[in-house]
Amino acid sequence: MPNQDPSPSPEAPSTGRAQAVEPARVRQLWHLLEPLHAVVYYAPEAFEEAAGLGFAVDERWPSYFAWRAAPLGHAGAVGRERVTETFYSFSPDMVGRYVPAAWDVAEPAAVLAARRRAVDRAYRSILGDRVAGPELAEAATLARRAAEAAGDLADRPLAAANAALPWPDEPHQVLWQAATVLREHRGDGHLIALRAADLDPVESLVSFAAVGAAAPETFASRGWTGKEWAAAGQRLLERGLLDAGGTATDAGRALRAEVEDRTDELAAGPWRALGAHDADRLADLLGDPWVTVLGSGLLPGENTLGIGRI
Repeated sequence: MPNQDPSPSPEAPSTGRAQAVEPARVRQLWHLLEPLHAVVYYAPEAFEEAAGLGFAVDERWPSYFAWRAAPLGHAGAVGRERVTETFYSFSPDMVGRYVPAAWDVAEPAAVLAARRRAVDRAYRSILGDRVAGPELAEAATLARRAAEAAGDLADRPLAAANAALPWPDEPHQVLWQAATVLREHRGDGHLIALRAADLDPVESLVSFAAVGAAAPETFASRGWTGKEWAAAGQRLLERGLLDAGGTATDAGRALRAEVEDRTDELAAGPWRALGAHDADRLADLLGDPWVTVLGSGLLPGENTLGIGRI
Protein backbone atom coordinates (compact mmCIF):
# COMPACT_ATOMS: atom_id res chain seq x y z
CA MET A 1 0.00 0.00 0.00
CA PRO A 2 1.12 3.61 -0.41
CA ASN A 3 2.98 5.17 2.47
CA GLN A 4 0.61 5.96 5.33
CA ASP A 5 3.22 7.10 7.82
CA PRO A 6 3.74 10.78 8.55
CA SER A 7 6.58 12.17 6.47
CA PRO A 8 8.30 15.54 6.25
CA SER A 9 6.59 18.15 4.15
CA PRO A 10 7.56 18.27 0.47
CA GLU A 11 9.22 21.59 1.14
CA ALA A 12 11.86 19.98 3.38
CA PRO A 13 15.29 20.38 1.79
CA SER A 14 17.20 17.45 0.37
CA THR A 15 20.75 16.98 1.60
CA GLY A 16 21.99 16.06 -1.87
CA ARG A 17 23.83 13.07 -0.35
CA ALA A 18 22.99 9.37 -0.44
CA GLN A 19 20.70 8.57 2.45
CA ALA A 20 19.60 5.34 4.05
CA VAL A 21 16.39 3.94 2.56
CA GLU A 22 14.83 0.99 4.33
CA PRO A 23 14.53 -2.28 2.37
CA ALA A 24 10.77 -2.20 2.96
CA ARG A 25 10.60 1.18 1.21
CA VAL A 26 12.66 -0.16 -1.71
CA ARG A 27 10.22 -3.02 -2.17
CA GLN A 28 7.19 -0.77 -1.67
CA LEU A 29 8.35 1.61 -4.39
CA TRP A 30 8.62 -1.34 -6.75
CA HIS A 31 5.09 -2.40 -5.83
CA LEU A 32 3.86 1.13 -6.54
CA LEU A 33 5.72 1.56 -9.82
CA GLU A 34 5.14 -1.88 -11.34
CA PRO A 35 1.44 -1.36 -12.19
CA LEU A 36 2.25 2.03 -13.72
CA HIS A 37 4.71 0.30 -16.03
CA ALA A 38 2.53 -2.73 -16.78
CA VAL A 39 -0.37 -0.84 -18.35
CA VAL A 40 1.47 -0.99 -21.69
CA TYR A 41 0.94 -4.76 -21.77
CA TYR A 42 -2.80 -4.62 -21.07
CA ALA A 43 -4.34 -1.27 -22.06
CA PRO A 44 -6.65 -1.32 -25.09
CA GLU A 45 -4.79 1.69 -26.47
CA ALA A 46 -1.59 -0.38 -26.49
CA PHE A 47 -3.29 -3.19 -28.39
CA GLU A 48 -4.61 -0.65 -30.90
CA GLU A 49 -1.11 0.69 -31.47
CA ALA A 50 0.24 -2.85 -31.80
CA ALA A 51 -2.45 -3.73 -34.31
CA GLY A 52 -1.57 -0.59 -36.26
CA LEU A 53 1.95 -1.94 -36.63
CA GLY A 54 0.63 -5.27 -37.84
CA PHE A 55 0.95 -7.40 -34.68
CA ALA A 56 -1.67 -10.00 -33.84
CA VAL A 57 -3.65 -8.89 -30.80
CA ASP A 58 -5.82 -11.92 -30.08
CA GLU A 59 -3.34 -12.60 -27.26
CA ARG A 60 -0.95 -10.25 -25.50
CA TRP A 61 2.35 -12.00 -26.20
CA PRO A 62 3.18 -10.69 -29.70
CA SER A 63 3.00 -7.09 -28.47
CA TYR A 64 4.51 -7.92 -25.05
CA PHE A 65 7.70 -9.27 -26.56
CA ALA A 66 7.85 -6.40 -29.05
CA TRP A 67 7.24 -3.64 -26.46
CA ARG A 68 9.67 -5.04 -23.93
CA ALA A 69 12.46 -6.23 -26.22
CA ALA A 70 12.51 -3.25 -28.60
CA PRO A 71 14.88 -1.14 -26.45
CA LEU A 72 17.47 -3.93 -26.67
CA GLY A 73 17.44 -3.53 -30.43
CA HIS A 74 16.91 0.19 -30.88
CA ALA A 75 20.02 0.23 -33.06
CA GLY A 76 19.05 -2.99 -34.84
CA ALA A 77 16.95 -6.09 -34.38
CA VAL A 78 17.73 -8.22 -31.34
CA GLY A 79 17.59 -12.00 -31.57
CA ARG A 80 16.06 -14.87 -29.67
CA GLU A 81 19.16 -15.70 -27.63
CA ARG A 82 19.48 -12.21 -26.18
CA VAL A 83 15.79 -11.99 -25.29
CA THR A 84 15.83 -15.44 -23.72
CA GLU A 85 18.82 -14.46 -21.59
CA THR A 86 17.39 -11.16 -20.40
CA PHE A 87 13.75 -12.26 -19.94
CA TYR A 88 15.05 -15.37 -18.11
CA SER A 89 11.84 -16.94 -16.79
CA PHE A 90 10.34 -17.50 -20.24
CA SER A 91 10.84 -20.79 -22.00
CA PRO A 92 13.28 -20.45 -24.91
CA ASP A 93 10.68 -22.12 -27.12
CA MET A 94 8.12 -19.48 -26.18
CA VAL A 95 10.57 -16.67 -26.87
CA GLY A 96 11.33 -18.26 -30.21
CA ARG A 97 7.69 -18.02 -31.26
CA TYR A 98 7.84 -14.22 -31.07
CA VAL A 99 11.48 -13.18 -31.52
CA PRO A 100 12.98 -12.41 -34.00
CA ALA A 101 9.65 -12.66 -35.89
CA ALA A 102 8.52 -9.44 -34.21
CA TRP A 103 11.02 -7.46 -36.27
CA ASP A 104 9.56 -8.80 -39.49
CA VAL A 105 6.35 -7.00 -38.48
CA ALA A 106 7.96 -3.75 -37.36
CA GLU A 107 11.51 -2.59 -36.70
CA PRO A 108 12.43 -1.78 -33.09
CA ALA A 109 12.46 1.97 -33.77
CA ALA A 110 8.87 1.84 -35.02
CA VAL A 111 7.87 -0.29 -32.03
CA LEU A 112 9.41 2.23 -29.63
CA ALA A 113 7.55 5.10 -31.26
CA ALA A 114 4.28 3.18 -31.02
CA ARG A 115 5.05 2.24 -27.42
CA ARG A 116 5.37 5.90 -26.51
CA ARG A 117 2.06 6.67 -28.21
CA ALA A 118 0.43 3.77 -26.42
CA VAL A 119 1.62 4.99 -23.02
CA ASP A 120 0.48 8.53 -23.74
CA ARG A 121 -3.00 7.40 -24.76
CA ALA A 122 -3.37 4.84 -21.98
CA TYR A 123 -2.33 7.24 -19.24
CA ARG A 124 -4.65 9.93 -20.54
CA SER A 125 -7.50 7.43 -20.59
CA ILE A 126 -6.80 6.01 -17.12
CA LEU A 127 -5.72 9.15 -15.25
CA GLY A 128 -7.70 11.81 -17.09
CA ASP A 129 -6.91 15.39 -16.16
CA ARG A 130 -4.37 14.25 -13.57
CA VAL A 131 -1.79 13.72 -16.32
CA ALA A 132 -1.39 17.51 -16.32
CA GLY A 133 -1.53 17.92 -12.55
CA PRO A 134 1.28 19.15 -10.30
CA GLU A 135 1.38 15.96 -8.22
CA LEU A 136 2.07 13.77 -11.23
CA ALA A 137 4.67 16.23 -12.51
CA GLU A 138 6.42 16.13 -9.14
CA ALA A 139 6.29 12.33 -9.10
CA ALA A 140 7.76 12.24 -12.61
CA THR A 141 10.62 14.52 -11.56
CA LEU A 142 11.48 12.41 -8.52
CA ALA A 143 11.19 9.11 -10.39
CA ARG A 144 13.40 10.40 -13.20
CA ARG A 145 16.02 11.50 -10.67
CA ALA A 146 16.03 7.99 -9.22
CA ALA A 147 16.21 6.38 -12.66
CA GLU A 148 19.10 8.61 -13.73
CA ALA A 149 20.95 7.71 -10.52
CA ALA A 150 20.90 3.98 -11.27
CA GLY A 151 24.67 4.03 -11.73
CA ASP A 152 26.71 1.48 -13.62
CA LEU A 153 24.35 -0.53 -15.81
CA ALA A 154 26.95 -2.80 -17.38
CA ASP A 155 25.28 -5.88 -15.88
CA ARG A 156 21.73 -4.52 -16.21
CA PRO A 157 20.92 -4.92 -19.92
CA LEU A 158 17.20 -4.12 -19.87
CA ALA A 159 17.67 -1.15 -17.59
CA ALA A 160 20.57 0.11 -19.70
CA ALA A 161 18.60 -0.22 -22.92
CA ASN A 162 15.67 1.78 -21.55
CA ALA A 163 17.93 4.33 -19.86
CA ALA A 164 19.61 5.01 -23.21
CA LEU A 165 16.34 6.13 -24.80
CA PRO A 166 15.62 9.86 -25.04
CA TRP A 167 13.37 11.25 -22.33
CA PRO A 168 9.93 12.45 -23.43
CA ASP A 169 8.67 15.93 -22.63
CA GLU A 170 5.29 15.19 -21.04
CA PRO A 171 5.43 14.42 -17.30
CA HIS A 172 3.18 11.36 -17.51
CA GLN A 173 5.41 9.85 -20.18
CA VAL A 174 8.48 10.72 -18.10
CA LEU A 175 6.89 8.91 -15.16
CA TRP A 176 6.29 5.81 -17.28
CA GLN A 177 9.81 5.78 -18.67
CA ALA A 178 11.33 6.25 -15.21
CA ALA A 179 9.11 3.47 -13.84
CA THR A 180 10.29 1.25 -16.68
CA VAL A 181 13.99 1.94 -16.13
CA LEU A 182 13.60 1.31 -12.39
CA ARG A 183 11.57 -1.89 -12.74
CA GLU A 184 13.99 -3.29 -15.32
CA HIS A 185 16.89 -2.26 -13.07
CA ARG A 186 15.29 -4.26 -10.28
CA GLY A 187 14.51 -7.13 -12.63
CA ASP A 188 18.08 -7.31 -13.93
CA GLY A 189 19.26 -7.41 -10.31
CA HIS A 190 16.76 -10.15 -9.55
CA LEU A 191 18.36 -12.31 -12.23
CA ILE A 192 21.74 -11.74 -10.58
CA ALA A 193 20.24 -12.93 -7.29
CA LEU A 194 18.63 -15.98 -8.89
CA ARG A 195 21.86 -17.04 -10.56
CA ALA A 196 23.74 -16.59 -7.29
CA ALA A 197 21.19 -18.92 -5.69
CA ASP A 198 21.82 -21.46 -8.49
CA LEU A 199 18.23 -21.31 -9.70
CA ASP A 200 17.85 -21.75 -13.44
CA PRO A 201 14.91 -20.12 -15.25
CA VAL A 202 12.30 -22.84 -14.70
CA GLU A 203 13.60 -23.60 -11.18
CA SER A 204 13.14 -19.94 -10.33
CA LEU A 205 9.44 -20.26 -11.14
CA VAL A 206 8.90 -23.63 -9.47
CA SER A 207 10.60 -22.46 -6.29
CA PHE A 208 8.57 -19.24 -6.33
CA ALA A 209 5.29 -21.10 -6.75
CA ALA A 210 6.35 -23.41 -3.92
CA VAL A 211 6.43 -20.51 -1.44
CA GLY A 212 2.97 -19.36 -2.50
CA ALA A 213 3.93 -16.38 -4.67
CA ALA A 214 1.25 -17.43 -7.17
CA ALA A 215 -0.52 -20.58 -8.28
CA PRO A 216 1.46 -22.86 -10.60
CA GLU A 217 -1.18 -22.21 -13.26
CA THR A 218 -0.21 -18.55 -13.27
CA PHE A 219 3.38 -19.46 -14.10
CA ALA A 220 2.20 -21.56 -17.04
CA SER A 221 2.15 -18.29 -18.98
CA ARG A 222 5.95 -18.56 -19.23
CA GLY A 223 5.67 -21.47 -21.65
CA TRP A 224 7.38 -24.35 -19.85
CA THR A 225 6.01 -27.81 -20.51
CA GLY A 226 4.66 -30.04 -17.76
CA LYS A 227 7.68 -32.28 -18.21
CA GLU A 228 10.10 -29.36 -17.81
CA TRP A 229 8.23 -28.13 -14.73
CA ALA A 230 8.28 -31.59 -13.14
CA ALA A 231 11.98 -32.06 -13.87
CA ALA A 232 12.77 -28.74 -12.23
CA GLY A 233 10.73 -29.77 -9.20
CA GLN A 234 12.70 -33.00 -8.98
CA ARG A 235 15.99 -31.10 -9.04
CA LEU A 236 14.78 -28.83 -6.25
CA LEU A 237 13.57 -31.86 -4.28
CA GLU A 238 17.04 -33.40 -4.53
CA ARG A 239 18.53 -30.15 -3.23
CA GLY A 240 16.21 -30.25 -0.23
CA LEU A 241 14.35 -27.12 -1.33
CA LEU A 242 10.98 -28.81 -2.00
CA ASP A 243 9.17 -31.62 -0.26
CA ALA A 244 7.53 -34.54 -2.05
CA GLY A 245 4.29 -32.58 -2.38
CA GLY A 246 5.99 -29.68 -4.17
CA THR A 247 5.85 -27.29 -1.23
CA ALA A 248 8.95 -25.35 -0.21
CA THR A 249 10.87 -26.75 2.72
CA ASP A 250 12.34 -24.47 5.38
CA ALA A 251 15.53 -24.43 3.33
CA GLY A 252 13.56 -23.58 0.21
CA ARG A 253 11.77 -20.72 1.92
CA ALA A 254 15.03 -19.42 3.32
CA LEU A 255 16.66 -19.48 -0.10
CA ARG A 256 13.77 -17.59 -1.69
CA ALA A 257 13.87 -15.04 1.13
CA GLU A 258 17.59 -14.58 0.47
CA VAL A 259 16.85 -14.02 -3.22
CA GLU A 260 14.22 -11.38 -2.49
CA ASP A 261 16.38 -9.65 0.12
CA ARG A 262 19.31 -9.64 -2.28
CA THR A 263 17.05 -8.25 -4.99
CA ASP A 264 16.00 -5.41 -2.68
CA GLU A 265 19.65 -4.71 -1.91
CA LEU A 266 20.60 -4.63 -5.58
CA ALA A 267 17.64 -2.36 -6.34
CA ALA A 268 18.39 0.13 -3.55
CA GLY A 269 21.02 2.27 -5.29
CA PRO A 270 18.67 4.66 -7.11
CA TRP A 271 16.62 5.16 -3.95
CA ARG A 272 19.67 5.83 -1.80
CA ALA A 273 20.75 8.43 -4.34
CA LEU A 274 17.30 9.99 -4.30
CA GLY A 275 17.36 10.09 -0.50
CA ALA A 276 14.97 8.88 2.18
CA HIS A 277 12.92 12.07 2.28
CA ASP A 278 12.33 12.22 -1.47
CA ALA A 279 11.72 8.46 -1.65
CA ASP A 280 9.03 8.89 1.01
CA ARG A 281 7.56 11.79 -0.92
CA LEU A 282 7.49 9.78 -4.14
CA ALA A 283 5.72 6.91 -2.38
CA ASP A 284 3.03 9.33 -1.23
CA LEU A 285 2.65 10.85 -4.69
CA LEU A 286 2.35 7.45 -6.37
CA GLY A 287 -0.52 6.35 -4.17
CA ASP A 288 -3.29 7.97 -6.20
CA PRO A 289 -2.20 6.79 -9.69
CA TRP A 290 -1.46 3.34 -8.23
CA VAL A 291 -4.99 3.04 -6.85
CA THR A 292 -6.43 4.33 -10.12
CA VAL A 293 -4.51 1.87 -12.28
CA LEU A 294 -5.42 -1.06 -10.06
CA GLY A 295 -9.02 0.10 -9.95
CA SER A 296 -9.17 0.23 -13.74
CA GLY A 297 -9.39 -3.56 -13.89
CA LEU A 298 -6.81 -3.72 -16.68
CA LEU A 299 -4.23 -5.75 -14.75
CA PRO A 300 -4.65 -9.39 -13.70
CA GLY A 301 -5.45 -10.08 -10.06
CA GLU A 302 -2.55 -12.53 -9.73
CA ASN A 303 0.83 -12.20 -11.36
CA THR A 304 4.13 -14.02 -11.64
CA LEU A 305 5.97 -11.32 -9.66
CA GLY A 306 4.50 -12.22 -6.29
CA ILE A 307 3.46 -8.63 -5.58
CA GLY A 308 1.33 -8.58 -2.46
CA ARG A 309 2.43 -12.10 -1.49
CA ILE A 310 6.17 -11.75 -0.82
